[in-house]
Amino acid sequence: MNSPSTLTISWLKPDIEEECWEFFSHPAKQEWYRIHEVSWELITSRFDCGALVPYPRSDSIGDIPVALSYHRYEEYQTYLARAKRGYRKNYSRMEDALQSAGTLSLKAPILLTSGGEGLLFSGYRRLCLGWNYGMTPYVWLVSLG
Repeated sequence: MNSPSTLTISWLKPDIEEECWEFFSHPAKQEWYRIHEVSWELITSRFDCGALVPYPRSDSIGDIPVALSYHRYEEYQTYLARAKRGYRKNYSRMEDALQSAGTLSLKAPILLTSGGEGLLFSGYRRLCLGWNYGMTPYVWLVSLG
């Protein structure tokens, strides 16, 4: 899927194994997993049934609220633009590559849903790149039941 703009991002299916840190170590996400009784095995078993879907800048996808999407520009400034250099560095590299080549292929951010609620599982920097360039990024949407 491509996001239209004078610049182009092609969104690809991500590799869940590359994102395991988000499940096992990300402190802000642990409560969501606990409340929704989400295990790593559940995520991996449902992952291939996901789909690339557009995610306009919002705190919800359709009628499902998405935790940790940080969609407002003020949140971007707090969580990414003013973040420690190491966290910003990857975003800056993607931004430079997009501006230089005019096109970029990225693994889509992952969004999980369960019980009528969503969680931005991974890919915040990639999501911001699309949003900040006026694009509608695509996410890999995985329903956990």
